Amino acid sequence: MIHFVKYSNKIQSNFVFNFITFLILGSVLIFLAWGVKQMSAPIEVLNQIPVTLEYGNLFGYSFRTLLRMLIAMLISLIFTFIYATLAAKNKKCEQILIPLLDILQSLPILGYISFSVTIFLTIFPSSVMGAEVAAIFAIFTSQAWNMTFSFYYSLKSVPQDLKDVADIFALSKWRQFWQISVPFALPGLIWNIVISISSGWFFVVASEVIMVGNSNITLPGIGSYIALAIEQQNMYAIIYAIIAMSLVIILYDQLLLRPLVVWSDKFRYEMTIGDNRGQSWVFNIFQRSAIIKSLLLPITYITKFLLYLPILNYQKKSNHNSPSNFLKYRRSLLDYLWYLSLFAITCFSLGHIYNFLQDIVGWDEVKNVLILSSITMWRVVVLIILAAIIWVPIGIYVGLNPKLTAFVQPIAQFLAAFPANLLFPVVFIVITSYNLNPNIWLSPLMIMGTQWYILFNVIVGASSIPNDLKDATKILKVSGWLWWHKVMIPAITPNFIVGAIAASGGAWNASIVAEIINFGGKTIVAKGIGSYITECTINSEFNKIALGIGMMALFVVCSNRLFWRPLYQYCIKRFQI
Repeated sequence: MIHFVKYSNKIQSNFVFNFITFLILGSVLIFLAWGVKQMSAPIEVLNQIPVTLEYGNLFGYSFRTLLRMLIAMLISLIFTFIYATLAAKNKKCEQILIPLLDILQSLPILGYISFSVTIFLTIFPSSVMGAEVAAIFAIFTSQAWNMTFSFYYSLKSVPQDLKDVADIFALSKWRQFWQISVPFALPGLIWNIVISISSGWFFVVASEVIMVGNSNITLPGIGSYIALAIEQQNMYAIIYAIIAMSLVIILYDQLLLRPLVVWSDKFRYEMTIGDNRGQSWVFNIFQRSAIIKSLLLPITYITKFLLYLPILNYQKKSNHNSPSNFLKYRRSLLDYLWYLSLFAITCFSLGHIYNFLQDIVGWDEVKNVLILSSITMWRVVVLIILAAIIWVPIGIYVGLNPKLTAFVQPIAQFLAAFPANLLFPVVFIVITSYNLNPNIWLSPLMIMGTQWYILFNVIVGASSIPNDLKDATKILKVSGWLWWHKVMIPAITPNFIVGAIAASGGAWNASIVAEIINFGGKTIVAKGIGSYITECTINSEFNKIALGIGMMALFVVCSNRLFWRPLYQYCIKRFQI
C-alpha cells in the first residue's frame, strides 16, 4: 500500500511538471507566432496605428521589445562563437579581429543605425521587417562585443591540465573545442549574456525610435513608449513604463536567464561539488519533465553524430621528425607575405588618413579633437576607478553567496537596463539650480549603464572559485590580508579586467549622449569628444564626425592594446588558479 501511494504521488508530480512545461512552451510558441506576424505587417501600419501612451498598450509593446531582445541575443551568440573562436584559434586572424573588435566596441551604437536602416529598408521596402531588423541590429551591437570578448578570453585561458587530458585521450581539435573549451567558457559566457541583455535594454529607446532623413520610424515597444512619454513630459506614463520594463526583466530572468545560469553551474572547473548552488524553479521543472526530455532527445542524437563525425575528427598523423627545409621555407614565405600584406594595407590606409587630416579637416582641428579625446579619456579612467572601488567588494560578497546572487541578479539587471535618459531632466535641474560644473557633474552619466559590467564579472570571478580551494582555506584558516592576497585577488582579477575593458568601451560610447543634454530648449555641455561628435551630428558636419569617431576608436584601441591586454595576460600567467 505504501509503495502504491508513493507511485501515485510520483505520477501526480510528473503530471504537474509536464503540465507546467506544456503551458510554458505553448505560451512561448504563441508569443513567437504573434511576434513574427506583427513584424511582417505592411509598413503603413506604423502610421495607421501610431504609438500612444494608453496604459493598456504596454502589454503588447513589452512583448514586441522582448522578442527583439531575444532575437538579438541569439544572433549575438552565433556571432560570438564564430568570431571569438577564429580570433582565439588562429593567430593571423587574431591580429586583425581583436583590434577590429576594439574599434567596433568604441563606435557609437547610434551610429550603426544611420547606415543600417537604409540598407534594411531597401531589403524589406514595404514591410515593417526592415525597421524591425534595423532595431534588432542596433540591439545586437550593444550585446555582441562584450560576449565575444568574454568567450575569447575564456578560450585563451583554458587550464593546461585540461589540455593535457585532451592530449592523453587523443581528442581531435573539433572534440577539444566542444568537450573542453566550450564547457570551460560557458559559465563566464552565460553571465556576460545576462549583462549584455541589460546593455541592450539600456539602448532600446534609441533602437525603437529611428531617424531616417527628416522622418521618424517609431516601432511599438517599451523604448518608443518611454521616448513619447519624455517628449510629452508625462510622468505617470514614465512610471508605468518603468513598471512594465521591470516585469519584463523579471520574466526574462525567471524563464531564461536564471535557468541558464543554474545549468552552466555544472560546467564550473573544480574538483569538488558545493552544497550551496543557485536554484531555478523553471530549471527544476524542466529537469523532471518528460516533454523536455522528448524534445531534447533528437537534439542529443544530432549533437553526438556531429561530435563524432569522422570528417570533423580528422587528425594529421604526428610527425616527430623535424620539418624539412622546404617546409620551413614555405612557412617563412607565407609569414612574410602575410605581414607584407598587412604593412601595405596599413601604409595605404595611413596615406588616405593623412590626406584627410591635412586637406579636409586641418591639423588645428586634429589638435582640438586630440585634446577633447584626452579630456574624455581621463573621465573614463576616473569613473572606472570609482566604479571598481564601489562594486568590486559588493561583487565579491554577492559572488560568494549563490542564494544572494540569485536575489541580486534581477535587481542588477533592472539597474543596468534603466534608460539613462530618464535621469537627464533631474541632472539638468540639479546642475542649473546649484550652478554646478557640467564638466564634472555630467560625467557620472557616462558610467551609469556600463558600471554593471564590472559588478557582473566580479560576481563571476568570485562564484567561480573552486570549492576545493574554499575548503582548503577553511582548513588552513586562511583569513585577513593573506586570504585577499592569495585567494580572492587571483580569482577575480582576470574577470575584473574583462569587465573593466567592457565598461571602459561602454563609457566612451555613452559619452555621445552623456556629455551634452537638452531639456526645456536649453543645453548643458561638458567638454569632451562625446559632445563634439553630438554637436557635429546636429550641424551635419560629416568630416568632423568621422574625425571624432576615428579619434575615439584610436584612443580605445591604444588603451586596450597598451594597457588592458598586457595587464590581462600578466594576470592570467600570475594569478590563474
